[in-house]
Amino acid sequence: MVTALLYLLVMAIVGAMLFLAANAVFGRSEELEPLPPGTTLTVLPARGVTGADVEALRFQQTLRGYKASEVDWALSRLAREIDDLREQLEEAQSAPDRPAESS
Repeated sequence: MVTALLYLLVMAIVGAMLFLAANAVFGRSEELEPLPPGTTLTVLPARGVTGADVEALRFQQTLRGYKASEVDWALSRLAREIDDLREQLEEAQSAPDRPAESS
């Protein structure tokens, strides 16, 4: 009986030491706070998105692909940028030619 108790005590001490060693090596497994709804870590500039910006986009991967909310955000952001550029182009094309200013 004493042998079994001693065995259990040694096993508990070894388990505790392994736990502390793993805790020191790998950290406490704390997760970061989740992002607020509607935000993403995917980054695009506020204005003037370039092809290089789009090529540099990276999305968080999930079990079945990319995180849909990040892809949706990027697509809506790019759609707004395209709409803004088309609006600027239409304004520039519809404005009457201005005479060159003389200095």
